[in-house]
Amino acid sequence: KGEEGGGKRKKTIRHFLFVDLAGSERIAKSMSEGIQAKEATNINRSLSSLQRVVHAIGKNSPYVPYRDSVLTMLLRESLAG
Repeated sequence: KGEEGGGKRKKTIRHFLFVDLAGSERIAKSMSEGIQAKEATNINRSLSSLQRVVHAIGKNSPYVPYRDSVLTMLLRESLAG
């Protein structure tokens, strides 16, 4: 059914994105080696990128570094609001 006056219906789309944000990994303390150490490094790098993005958004910066990590690129729509 159309709305009165021939108006169009508004379509609403919602995105839900679930991300497991692991805690900061301390490689020396956890005694990680090999693949685990590399994963811990990547987790820390992604969390640092997320921190920079949130900081830039909070300061209304003209440049927000979403492209610094896959995590921030995935969260871009959710963070940009």
